[in-house]
Amino acid sequence: MALFTIADTHLSGGVKKPMDIFGERWRNWTERLIVNWRKTVSEEDTVVLPGDISWGMTLEEAEPDLKLLDSLPGQKLIGRGNHDYWWSTAAKTEAFFADKNIRSIKLLQNNAYFAQGRIIIGSRGWYIDEKTSPKDTDYKKIVAREAGRLELGIRAADKLGVGAEKTAFLHFPPVFSDFICREIVDVLKGGGVRECYYGHIHGKYDIPASAEFEGIRFTLISADFLNFVPYKII
Repeated sequence: MALFTIADTHLSGGVKKPMDIFGERWRNWTERLIVNWRKTVSEEDTVVLPGDISWGMTLEEAEPDLKLLDSLPGQKLIGRGNHDYWWSTAAKTEAFFADKNIRSIKLLQNNAYFAQGRIIIGSRGWYIDEKTSPKDTDYKKIVAREAGRLELGIRAADKLGVGAEKTAFLHFPPVFSDFICREIVDVLKGGGVRECYYGHIHGKYDIPASAEFEGIRFTLISADFLNFVPYKII
């Protein structure tokens, strides 16, 4: 049994959005992801997908992509990314999963899971600065909210009552190049997190996969960076 992760699958079974416009590496990305996933992941494994799961705008549009993930081996824990417009309330999404017989996918937000000997927590995070943040958004308010969601995950982890290591998964990088999201880093440090995995970054294939900052190892696991092969953590 193993723990894997991969972000930014950007599936488009319901909306038919091409991705090879973003570079040759994205050519036939869905087919390559399926092949690599089946070669790598077994039914006893867990895969964490921190955001940008589907291009669907609604749960109904995302249904083909969610069913595709559900059909692949392993249990899946999914977080929200900036393009997951289909993402709804936990209650509505879980009811949708039950209605569509989607059994192997669980939501990762404001909660924690014990899987493969690790405690899994996560949140979306936010853009690396106010300039790249969408217009008409309160940057500081959203960062505080995401840090609060991560804190809820850490509290939920502590309530599990198991002495396992906490591993965090965010869509946006808390630390990247010279950017530091102090609010989220402080929550991670306060919660005793030593490993954090993130996506969102695309097209930068010559950078180191991991970097350490203040005792935490941050690792990029965007699907294109990984060549669409799920990354094995343990």
